[in-house]
Amino acid sequence: MMDDATLMMQDAAPASEGAAVAAAVSAIPPEELDRLTGDIVAALKTVYDPEIPCDIYELGLIYKIDIDDDRTVAIDMTLTAPGCPVAGEMPGWVQNAVSAVEGIGDVKVAMTFDPPWDPSRMSEEAKVALDWY
Repeated sequence: MMDDATLMMQDAAPASEGAAVAAAVSAIPPEELDRLTGDIVAALKTVYDPEIPCDIYELGLIYKIDIDDDRTVAIDMTLTAPGCPVAGEMPGWVQNAVSAVEGIGDVKVAMTFDPPWDPSRMSEEAKVALDWY
């Protein structure tokens, strides 16, 4: 939608830069969009795959975050593998974490495996934490 703020987490640009660009077409003031973006990312960083000692944001499991003008948040995410034992639970964990952000409306989490996750999506922080060198 043209009136939504869309943050593409797989892009190289920091989320705050994406928020600044998206704010040009959003009814949410840029400062508020920056705050929401930071708070959403912080909330996502509290969610961990129980088998991997790194949060889902740094692992690169979050593909997209859309913030609508009505403050509904839509998140596209994936898992490290389709057969992940917490596949049925993790979207709820993400929804609960982001729902706690002040100023957010409804939160919708969609699971996708296209494209499939691979280690290149991990941040440098995740690679260091997992000794992935």
